[in-house]
Amino acid sequence: MVSQVPDRPLVLLVEDDRAGRMLYADWLGDAGFRVEQAHNGLQALERAIDILPDAILTDLNIPGIDGYELTRRLRADARTAAIPIVAVTGYAPFAQDPSRADRAGCDAVLPKPCDPADLESTIKALIADAKNRRTA
Repeated sequence: MVSQVPDRPLVLLVEDDRAGRMLYADWLGDAGFRVEQAHNGLQALERAIDILPDAILTDLNIPGIDGYELTRRLRADARTAAIPIVAVTGYAPFAQDPSRADRAGCDAVLPKPCDPADLESTIKALIADAKNRRTA
């Protein structure tokens, strides 16, 4: 459920591992974000369209459609194309082709495990950049 504090940025968190999802949700909440969660790519796609979050944080290795395909679909939809997307991954194939996330449309990629401060600063910077582009 989405927190009802509208002045705080909303992040859609996409992670299939429950413990990992709770950890990231806690980090994001402590950093001042509202958090909506999804546990697979198809659920994330639906929620992104429904809630239009300020940013999306996704694992690349998720069930349904992976994080790469989720990103491609979000970028192809005019409603979600400009939402910043951060991938957080320990996914082994990513190490073999790190530019794949860029080609899919991710704005940033952080390795798992990542530092909460890096996560917070990355998301805040991407949200600020997205707002600047909309007002420019």
